[in-house]
Amino acid sequence: MLAGCTDSPAGEDRAGSRSTAPDATPTGTPSASESAPAKPMIVVGHATRPQLDLTRAQARRLISGQTARWRGLRVVRDLPTRRALDAVERDPGTLAVVPLEAVRPTVVAARVAGADPVRDRRGALQLVVVGDVMLSRAVQDPAAALAPMSGMLRRADLTVGNLESTLSTRGQPTQGGDSFGGSPQLLGPLRGAGFDALSLANNHAGDHGEQALLDSLATLRDSPVVPFGAGENTAAAARPAVIERGGLRFGFVGFNAIGETPMAGRDTPGAFSLRMPPRTGPLVQSDLDRVLRAVRRTAQRADVVVVLPHWGTQYTHLPEPIQRRVGRDLVRAGADLVVGGHPHWVQGVDAVGDVPVLHSLGNFVFDMDFMEQTMEGVVLEATFWGEELRAVRLLPYRMDDGSFAPRRVAGATAAGILDDVWSTSTGPYAAR
Repeated sequence: MLAGCTDSPAGEDRAGSRSTAPDATPTGTPSASESAPAKPMIVVGHATRPQLDLTRAQARRLISGQTARWRGLRVVRDLPTRRALDAVERDPGTLAVVPLEAVRPTVVAARVAGADPVRDRRGALQLVVVGDVMLSRAVQDPAAALAPMSGMLRRADLTVGNLESTLSTRGQPTQGGDSFGGSPQLLGPLRGAGFDALSLANNHAGDHGEQALLDSLATLRDSPVVPFGAGENTAAAARPAVIERGGLRFGFVGFNAIGETPMAGRDTPGAFSLRMPPRTGPLVQSDLDRVLRAVRRTAQRADVVVVLPHWGTQYTHLPEPIQRRVGRDLVRAGADLVVGGHPHWVQGVDAVGDVPVLHSLGNFVFDMDFMEQTMEGVVLEATFWGEELRAVRLLPYRMDDGSFAPRRVAGATAAGILDDVWSTSTGPYAAR
């Protein structure tokens, strides 16, 4: 449900899992005193449009067919469900009335009386993924930088990000002034902010050499925050983080296509890596085959498979064509969600079937204040009903000058960030 101009509903900070909200009254569902329909019906709109907020009376009018248009939008009621959803995906000017059980992540469900029928459904699980997290160099106070968003991260059932600073400096810098070396003390702010798992499959996990990478892995493994995407050898680097929430097993696989951090070998530490354009190409098919095998193995262990690639070209909203090809391969191998990073700008979203492939969420915390786009990004909130992904939404933010603390934004600022995402998206996520 890619929309993001309103705040997430408040909830208690989790201790392992978010408290489950009661069933949201589906759009247009009659009260208990009325005759309830066999299937609760909802109103859905295009992924690129802001989420509709309806009163109960408005929802009933739309669902009952009392109006064929709503604020300039055509309302489709009597088509077969799949055709109705397809009509919405093709046309931002169309709304559709469909069964709640048919909702998919390529459309956005309207809220009714403040309740989201998909997100607030009893038993729904919320996965939050953030972009690149770099907590050293000019980020003077990591805890303060993470604080404005920590409530939202802790409320999620599961929160994951890409850590682009080491937790050790036991080794010489390998990238000069772009070596992002931290200390084990960063673990406190990361855990306090709500992170459950962190990818080290990136081009900065090796910034202070082999020993610092091994130290970082050891620090995380001794904590509740699970690392993935790097290891003592290829087998360890390919091993997913598998975390259970609400009886559901989530498996996370990360890979680095940018280089700089050494590729893990049979007996050598490094990142789980895939050589491909634009930085480490041409595409090495044996690398891709190894990544796809890791995704397939994870699908055998987990109910939901999420892949975090570190790929693409910096400082552009446009994904490389090879990202789209690899994204399709990841979904065919069993990925239920693909969430990329590295470009430092937001990039577009594709759909492979009903599976979203998000090419870049942008920076989450990073000391890149030399251009507007590197100070902006989106948080991904994905809603699962059991193992099925039913909704995604993007929550725009901007980092504060000086502290690099991300804060949610609304209005024209939020719309502008989302417009940058839609501008290079395809299929149901494309701006029309």
